[in-house]
Amino acid sequence: MPQSFARIAVHLTFSTKHRQPRITDAIHGELNAYLIGILRNLDCPSIRTNTATDDAHTLFFLSRTHPLDFVIEQLKGSSSKWIKTKGADFADFYWQAGYGAFSVGEADIKRVATYIAGQREHHRQSSFKDEIRRLFREHGMPLNEDLFFD
Repeated sequence: MPQSFARIAVHLTFSTKHRQPRITDAIHGELNAYLIGILRNLDCPSIRTNTATDDAHTLFFLSRTHPLDFVIEQLKGSSSKWIKTKGADFADFYWQAGYGAFSVGEADIKRVATYIAGQREHHRQSSFKDEIRRLFREHGMPLNEDLFFD
């Protein structure tokens, strides 16, 4: 019987609306676990998922049966609704409309996973905007900042 196989690693990143520092220490760990759970339910196992105060990064294997835009819509939409249940401080929480999604080759999975694990420390030296500029440049993608950053 024929079978179909796919192993596509994706590094996805997106920020809070207007890059506001809304992801507090109080919800950081729970949010990471929630994002991982959403991905698991979509058959997109997380390799590494981490959030900083104003953004999220996840490295996951894309499901063979779900398109990338559907996975991202579910991830951002479900997590945004969940965060709003965490109290009055989060009632007006939103993710940015856009995102950056980058393919990751098998040889780079460990390096990208390590990078994602250090997000909070990394952002002490570099902003989300600087990080996005670098990622787009490294992947040879043009970046229209007026459209990407909201």
